[in-house]
Amino acid sequence: MTRTKADLVEYVASVTGFTKRDTAAIIDAFLSALCKALEENHRVEIRGLGVFKNKLRRPRVARNPKTGSPVHVPSRLVPTFKPSRLLKAKVT
Repeated sequence: MTRTKADLVEYVASVTGFTKRDTAAIIDAFLSALCKALEENHRVEIRGLGVFKNKLRRPRVARNPKTGSPVHVPSRLVPTFKPSRLLKAKVT
């Protein structure tokens, strides 16, 4: 089952007793801070959950599937998530 941000807001509001509006503001602020940290190339570690960080993808030569001609793909940063051992244990 897919969970959305609205589902998360509803769950956290029911557990904490905050209003959905306040909970949505808190979750939006958290996600905004996480995105800002990744934009500034910082590592974000949340104990018990995992680590969010950027990984550098090396430049490479790919092929255009339509023409078969080579296309240069430049290096770039890609956001990644590495789950903690605790999260992995809960999932399995």
